[in-house]
This record gives sequence, structure tokens and C-alpha cells, in this order.
Amino acid sequence: MPRTTLRRLNGLDDTPAKLAVSTLVLVDYQNTYTTGVMELDGWQPALEAAADLLAQARQEGTKVIHVINDGGEGTPYDIRAEIGRIHPAVTPVDGETVVVKRAPDAFVGTDLGRHVDAVGNTDLVTAGFMTHMCVAFTAQGAFLRGNRPTVVADACATRALPVVGTELEDRQVHYSALATIADLYGVVVPSLKELA
Repeated sequence: MPRTTLRRLNGLDDTPAKLAVSTLVLVDYQNTYTTGVMELDGWQPALEAAADLLAQARQEGTKVIHVINDGGEGTPYDIRAEIGRIHPAVTPVDGETVVVKRAPDAFVGTDLGRHVDAVGNTDLVTAGFMTHMCVAFTAQGAFLRGNRPTVVADACATRALPVVGTELEDRQVHYSALATIADLYGVVVPSLKELA
């Protein structure tokens, strides 16, 4: 019997968003994920893909929202320190919104929803660090509030994780998170090319 998804069982559309008529939400592209204790496996190619995604969005006039996590002073997510700042490869420009969050779902306790609603696009394109955490939970949050998220897989990265006496490789964690998103919460595409 062929496998199906909850999306298909519920009659949800699996057509990827078009970048030009979506809102781009970039999640947690912070320096902490590129060095030190929180350095992600595969962060460099994911960040390069994110920079390409951002450049294309700017070229198409897509509304861009950057999200960063503030873990507080002295943490690897201290947005007042260099470690917690957005990586230079995807730095916001004038006119691009920055939303500060403290939970994995970027809609919780923030004004992200207000910014998304103000643009008027149901479709969101999202990507970020880490796939299994803030990307997955933000996609879920978007879905639950009535948006239609599309996640760009190659612009996301995560890290290996221990679980029940073993360790999952970063690739396993990454694809497991993408599978969870694609099962119900959103459309997952391999790369920017599928958003045209």
C-alpha cells in the first residue's frame, strides 16, 4: 500500500508557495549556530542557500521578516552580543522587519502574526536554524493560525542528537523534522528553484 500524508488525507494543497506572492520568514540565522557549542552540521551550505533565497526575495519584492531568538544575557542566544546576532550573510536591510522571540514557535509571544497579517499573504516561505526545533515549530504555528507554509529544505540545518541510548546523525534529525512538517503542517521543497 503506498504511503500517504495527513495533508493528502485532509485534502490540503501540496503546491509550493510562489516566492513573489508570499512572505519570507527567516528563522534564527544567528552566529551561535556557526561556531562553538551550538555549531550545526552543514550550516555553511544551508546559510549560502538562505542568502540566495533572501536575494531572490528582495529582487522579487517579497516581504521579508527575520526572526531571532533571545535567550538572555550570557547565553549562546544573547542578541546583545555578537554570538546572538544575525549572521552577516543574511543581515536585514532597512525596511525588513526583525521579530525577537523566546519560544521555538516564532508566533508565540511575539508580533510575528501581526506582521504576517499586515502583508496579507496566506502563503509563507520559511527556512532557518534548527530544522527540528524552531523551523518545525514555526511551520506548525503558521499552519495552526491559518497560513500555508512552504519550507525550503536546503536552507535549513540542524545537529546530531542523542536519543534512547543512541545518537541520530544530523541528516536523520533534519529529514525527520522535514517529514513531520510535510505530513501535515506545510509543503517542503528541496530548494529555491521550486518556488518560481
